[in-house]
Amino acid sequence: MSTPGNGSALERVRALVREVAKFGAVGGLGVLVNLGVFNLIRHTTDLQVVRASVIATVVAIATNYLGFRYFAYRDRAQSGRTRELVLFAAFSGIGLVIENGVLYTATYGFGWDGSVASNVFKFIGIGTATVFRFWSYRTWVFKALPEAAEPVPGPAPLPRPERRPEPLPAPEPANN
Repeated sequence: MSTPGNGSALERVRALVREVAKFGAVGGLGVLVNLGVFNLIRHTTDLQVVRASVIATVVAIATNYLGFRYFAYRDRAQSGRTRELVLFAAFSGIGLVIENGVLYTATYGFGWDGSVASNVFKFIGIGTATVFRFWSYRTWVFKALPEAAEPVPGPAPLPRPERRPEPLPAPEPANN
């Protein structure tokens, strides 16, 4: 079940598991940053829940970009950094809407505004948005480099004519 240039199915699964693990490591740090900033803002300011969450999400997005570019996806194409940043910001913005939409619905739709409820629904929103982010980042933002193609043999080089060595000069007779 292997396809040319892609390796066996087992190799592809192993590569995906490694990618998910790296994405999870960076994402785990992002979750800690996100929840930490969110709770810091909530407990030190009078900002509304969703505004505090949006600020925390933006800080986490900046942290995550560095982790994704220089750790999780460091082996991916590095050309077109402007394109990469624009796509990352766009897909992160969609993830921000998903994440904070869950919190908004819980807070303003159902009135669940307590500290624990806010953190639970923030966490659920992060999880939901993470599925979207994983798919979009690996598909559109940090594209895999194409497999190295096997070199196509060209025409054989023409044989070069052999050079015959020039004869050595005859030694001069010795005078005795």
